[in-house]
Amino acid sequence: MAEPRRTDPPRAAAASASAACVVAGAVAVTVAVVAGPGPGLTGYVSEAGVTDSAYAPAYRIGVFALAAGLLLLAAALPPVLRAAAGLLAAGSVFALVSGAVSCSAGCPLPPFERATTADLVHGAASILAVAAVVFAMLAIMLTRAAPSALRRLAAVALAAALPLAGATAVAMLFVGRGGLIAVLERLLLLVAVLWGTAAATAVALRR
Repeated sequence: MAEPRRTDPPRAAAASASAACVVAGAVAVTVAVVAGPGPGLTGYVSEAGVTDSAYAPAYRIGVFALAAGLLLLAAALPPVLRAAAGLLAAGSVFALVSGAVSCSAGCPLPPFERATTADLVHGAASILAVAAVVFAMLAIMLTRAAPSALRRLAAVALAAALPLAGATAVAMLFVGRGGLIAVLERLLLLVAVLWGTAAATAVALRR
């Protein structure tokens, strides 16, 4: 059976809203990271959301917008991509938790630093949110019935995301907080944002 060539209006509207939310969320988080009192390229992105930062509200709004973007993209995907949609919906929930639960100063994480319960909840939710997005890319790429444009976008994004995710995990376990993990984290998040925007736009414009 030939795949439909046009996205139905409700899905197209959800996809357009998703792209807008992802872009707006990424801009808000970037402003909070760049303009806030955090350590710049030597700390985690999440440090912009520490409670005593004047830019914490902008950071949280940005993360909530990203969560909304993931949920809208899940709703916009074609029915054949149910697995990817489920992963994106889960990623949206994890992102919501990440934005709602702030880490303490420095966002400490084991095994190199002593972390509070909030630090562990925030860190786990953030990691799971990104992991869900990466696995959603994989699910789309492996679904042969998926639109070819979405499969190509997922393949390109995965080629960048998988090495970055692996390197980030190794750095967290063996290096700890510092310039290396900060750069890797930002690059991985950039890939996720670019893919989310491109995938949502492709669904919205599909004819």
